[in-house]
Amino acid sequence: MIKGLSIATVWVLDHDRAKDFYTRRLGLETRTDLVMGSTGVRWLTVGARGRPDLELTLMVPGPPALDPESAEALKQLIAKGVLGAGVFATDDIAADHRALTARGVTFLQEPRERPYGTEAIFRDDSGNWFSLTERRDHLDPDRHWDLRPTTDA
Repeated sequence: MIKGLSIATVWVLDHDRAKDFYTRRLGLETRTDLVMGSTGVRWLTVGARGRPDLELTLMVPGPPALDPESAEALKQLIAKGVLGAGVFATDDIAADHRALTARGVTFLQEPRERPYGTEAIFRDDSGNWFSLTERRDHLDPDRHWDLRPTTDA
């Protein structure tokens, strides 16, 4: 039986830059960094400290996973900034927003109240965007929520 998701892929444009961003700026730890056999494919994973159950594999589009045409198309989408890669959870969005901003993380949206919690949106060094969210305990379906996107950055 499936027990859960253990590895999720984040497509990046450069392994070394991505490793620096995810470890030095976001504070994740490197789990694996190796070149696999004769294929020369780099297997680079990172994860949140104390959370061994989920890793992000930072993958540069290319063979053997993608043909050259598909890899180039994906690289263009990444660089354009249209791919949302997921949600990072936090218990203190105000403090984490300040700390990440001080480390050079670019936020597209400052912390803002949403039905599910307080959310800020940031980009990684490749162009992927992520939500940083402090979840609320319950939803308030009777409250009017302004869900229009913001253009803070």
